[in-house]
Amino acid sequence: MSESLTKEQQEAMDKAFARNMPQDFRKELNKFSSVKKVIGVVSGKGGVGKSLVTSLLAVKANKEGLKTAILDADITGPSIPKSFGVHTKSYGVEEGIVPVETKKGIKLMSINLLVDNEEDPVIWRGPVIAGAVSQFWTDVFWGDVDVMFVDMPPGTGDVPLTVFQSLPVDGIIVVNSPQELVEMIVAKAVKMARMMDIPILGLVENMSYFECPDCGKKHEIFGPSHVDEIASAYGIGVTARMPIDTNVAYLVDKGAVEDVNVDWLDSIYEGCVE
Repeated sequence: MSESLTKEQQEAMDKAFARNMPQDFRKELNKFSSVKKVIGVVSGKGGVGKSLVTSLLAVKANKEGLKTAILDADITGPSIPKSFGVHTKSYGVEEGIVPVETKKGIKLMSINLLVDNEEDPVIWRGPVIAGAVSQFWTDVFWGDVDVMFVDMPPGTGDVPLTVFQSLPVDGIIVVNSPQELVEMIVAKAVKMARMMDIPILGLVENMSYFECPDCGKKHEIFGPSHVDEIASAYGIGVTARMPIDTNVAYLVDKGAVEDVNVDWLDSIYEGCVE
């Protein structure tokens, strides 16, 4: 149906829908905590590297001297603790649930830090999952945090809606991959953010290319990049391209993402902290 509408008509419909959508069910942060900035990392589909982008941005912020935290809102597919090599459990004190700190001091909260066996599946319905994410904000003793990155599950369902409505999100980073099909899926995530009046700070294209270590030539394995045209179509000012890098994959798999030293996301990071 939307294919027969003009761009102006579609935008008018989106705005009308947004006006009828409840905008703010803001939850109170844990009273012993202070979080200055909240940045969401979203994707329209799974498997595009959203958690990697979240981790790298947090590592960068921590290296720059900011008190940094990650709220892992991907309840059914949590991967943040493993990327940092964190397997200890969180615990409760009078002030709330204590997040686990990485080797270099990034505070983490994830469902895998609360369950007995981190490999057991979380088989919960949407409202329960959304409630757990809200509790990560209200019940966790975060202390003083300069910037918190929220690693969201893919799509536009219960959890992204809960985060957008319940947390004071200052902006989001959208992550995609080069396939043409992804452009349609990115559009859904972008439109949801705009309906919720959340600024879009940047667009990251992961797995954008592979640079041959022998000849230095770049190969676009998943097809030509679409990041600039997608950004232009939706008025996103900052973009970044991340290559396929086997060394980064190795470090993440062994829980050493804090040892990754790349500059791929520097422009995105600047947009997050400015």
